[in-house]
Amino acid sequence: MTDADRAESIMRFIYALRSKGVTDANVLRAMERIDRAAFLRGIFADRAYEDTPLPIACGQTISQPSVVALMTEALEISPRDKVLEVGTGSGYQAAILSQLARRVYTVERHRTLVAEARRAFDALGLSNITCLASDGSFGLPEQAPFDRILVTAAAEDTPGPLKQQLRVGGVMVVPVGQSDTVQSLIRVRRLEKGFDYEELRPVRFVPLLEGMAKD
Repeated sequence: MTDADRAESIMRFIYALRSKGVTDANVLRAMERIDRAAFLRGIFADRAYEDTPLPIACGQTISQPSVVALMTEALEISPRDKVLEVGTGSGYQAAILSQLARRVYTVERHRTLVAEARRAFDALGLSNITCLASDGSFGLPEQAPFDRILVTAAAEDTPGPLKQQLRVGGVMVVPVGQSDTVQSLIRVRRLEKGFDYEELRPVRFVPLLEGMAKD
């Protein structure tokens, strides 16, 4: 792909995000700066600017860009925020978050994905991301509390350990659903007393699993 072709592809990519309802200028700039192709391998790298999920290692997928953008927008990130992402996957979502937040911690149960994501972060010079092999269902208590938490796998209910690691005034965005066909994206705000829940949109994610994977 020539530089001119890439520039045109990125322009169409950003237009597609706007057409899906992404309006936050900071999020759109982050999506424009981070090349999705850096997180894909082989033939799939040529499809990086399509608004579709694509396969990655360990039987996982890189999320649809418009979903990445809408989830990022829902977090309402400010430049001083410390963010936890549960489910690194390819690392693409964490890279987007790194453009908006002070610090990003991202955890993944597949060690292979952690190694690949770290290589991508290093290649792009993203120094404000800490990527760890860990059981994300328990969060990252040693770094809590977090200003923002993003979960990229579907839980049956909003995870209690993650809610407790959210700072008062903080926001968590998480897919919630009993099956892989009926899920809702939920925004959780921690209040002085309790939590406020807001249903945002239907989504479809792989389930949030406990324990470390073998790969």
